[in-house]
Amino acid sequence: MNIIYLLIIISLVLIVVIFCFFLWAVRSGQFDDLEKPSHQILMDNDDTAEKQD
Repeated sequence: MNIIYLLIIISLVLIVVIFCFFLWAVRSGQFDDLEKPSHQILMDNDDTAEKQD
């Protein structure tokens, strides 16, 4: 029965740590623009090819 209390305490500590990391990620702007990197791969730099000619 003592192991259950230990596991509950460990799980609560892990939840707090994960929540702190999530708040840090939100405040540092990790989730601001999720679509730009995926669209940026598809964009082609045609302007630079025309300037080189």
